[in-house]
Amino acid sequence: MQYGLNATRAANFADWYQAVVREADMAEVSPVRGCMVIKPWGYGVWELIQAELDRRIKATGHENCYFPLFIPLSFIAKEADHVEGFAKEMAVVTHHRLKKIDGVLVPDPDAELEEPLIVRPTSETIIGDAFNRWVRSYRDLPLLINQWANVVRWEMRTRLFLRTTEFLWQEGHTAHATAEEGREETLKMLEVYRDFAETTLAMPVIAGVKPENERFPGADETYSIEAMMQDGKALQAGTSHDLGTHFAEAQNIRYQDEQGGLSLAHTTSWGVSTRMIGGVIMTHGDDDGLRLPPTIAPRQIVIVPMLRDKPEDAEVLAYCEALQAELSAGVALRAPIRAFVDLKKAKSADKRWNWVRRGAPIIVEIGPRDASGEQVTFMRRDRLRDENEKMISTGMDRTAFIAGAGAMLEEIQGSLYAEAKARLDANIRTDITTFDELAIYFGPAAEDDDATAAFKGWVRAPWSRPTGEALEVVGARLKALKLTLRNAPLDQKGPYGACLFTGEPGVEEILIGRAY
Repeated sequence: MQYGLNATRAANFADWYQAVVREADMAEVSPVRGCMVIKPWGYGVWELIQAELDRRIKATGHENCYFPLFIPLSFIAKEADHVEGFAKEMAVVTHHRLKKIDGVLVPDPDAELEEPLIVRPTSETIIGDAFNRWVRSYRDLPLLINQWANVVRWEMRTRLFLRTTEFLWQEGHTAHATAEEGREETLKMLEVYRDFAETTLAMPVIAGVKPENERFPGADETYSIEAMMQDGKALQAGTSHDLGTHFAEAQNIRYQDEQGGLSLAHTTSWGVSTRMIGGVIMTHGDDDGLRLPPTIAPRQIVIVPMLRDKPEDAEVLAYCEALQAELSAGVALRAPIRAFVDLKKAKSADKRWNWVRRGAPIIVEIGPRDASGEQVTFMRRDRLRDENEKMISTGMDRTAFIAGAGAMLEEIQGSLYAEAKARLDANIRTDITTFDELAIYFGPAAEDDDATAAFKGWVRAPWSRPTGEALEVVGARLKALKLTLRNAPLDQKGPYGACLFTGEPGVEEILIGRAY
């Protein structure tokens, strides 16, 4: 049986993922180690993600700005906890000029920078320096900004979209008068991310608070949204950090309060990145390739003319172009329908498979009979095959197809979410009560973290929220099984049984699983 890819999820999930990225023409490895070239189809997905998320961020009162790519080392050094968390990942610029010596270009020894510059791994320190200048009075608060940028974190093991040395993201930074306002902001933006992931990406997530050992360096509290991939692993799809007054103290972000005294501001930061695209691939893709939710598909309906180098080809082309124009006048998911006629000089079957692999939600094939009979023949990418794995092609009256196209796209969006949500809900175990049971359930970790293993999903279990050395012991025991604590979901219900790790009374439940 023919599938769109030469790799399957069941045989090797990692190979399948790479095949989707390649065959869907999303991205490719660049000449720079660990970096990627995002190709037009992949970048088109990112543009749609960016546009919708930017709209939501601005709707909550934030304004966009931009800060330098380079950060003085002294700024980073002010934050001991921050430096410790990112030190091994930082790229450093030490010279400002090259010179040819003995016929070889090298950094000019006479052009060493007075102070090394860090290539932006995140912007808390340099934005904190600006907040120090911008915040003078309680009247300047809250200060709500966001920037769309690239960042660099020197990764040892990279994978396109999921973990690269350079990636694209947005990072929000805010300053507030009180701890309560800072915490409210942190949770507000977490909810923006949760709703965006579920309604725009059709990717169900669980929002919760990270344990102490998984917090952002220097944060009082870190919250995340966690998504379950088709191999059962967790993907941290977005984070929101309550920084308290930690960064404000280091950067001297103080304001004159209403009583005339000086108070430290409470700051937050939050962000999502191109990693979300990797999450979409692993949440929705199948053995034929990518399946894109219509909200982020650069082409929602692709029309493929079936041409035979015969006189009737002109009629087919005219029919396709008219169909495209009528579809584009419609609306789906609160936006004009993105319809496209594929006029590439290639075989019709090759073009169809190209769009199947790319994940176009609806693929239309128009031949002479369709054109003369005012018909439309199409495939839905969310329901490409029947129970016998045969491809499904549906015929419909042209007028009815145009009238129902918007509703069909909305139905596809909903069906992708429902499928992923059912998988998430069905694969969280809540009946494991001891660490020994946890170890038996997950089994020994594979030597190769990318190797295909039995699907396990996650465990949700009570824990006593240990800290310090006790938490380090928990982390070490989990690491031996290549497991991590994901987050403590916000939807806690209680009462709680004994802690899975310590045997002490539980205070909440936490998610445990293998992760990207």
